Amino acid sequence: MLPAPVRERLAVATAEYNNCTYGLSAHTSIGAHVAKADAEVLERARPVESTDPYVDALPALADAIDRGSGPIDEQQLKTARAAGVTDAEIAEVVGDLALNILTNYFNVLADTDNEWPVVTPYAHG
Repeated sequence: MLPAPVRERLAVATAEYNNCTYGLSAHTSIGAHVAKADAEVLERARPVESTDPYVDALPALADAIDRGSGPIDEQQLKTARAAGVTDAEIAEVVGDLALNILTNYFNVLADTDNEWPVVTPYAHG
């Protein structure tokens, strides 16, 4: 099972990519206050960056799956595995990503009221 701070980084990166202010706000707050992830770590998750090769491989994999709508290059899997990511963790990344995309799309479509400290997605070109 992926540690909570890693799961929150995945959620932050996915919400950023999907322009979901609610998800980005919620997971930034949950990541900081519940999962105890450092603010800099959560900020670096938005553009899918990390200083740890193992941790970096997980959101990079999720980002590739999200941007590719599923299919990814075999090299992306090799890179993740070389960083120490297991098949079970890859499966968990896919499950977490699916849940995050579902909630992002729902919250964007429903224009959910945001009760979290607001974190606005970067402008995507």
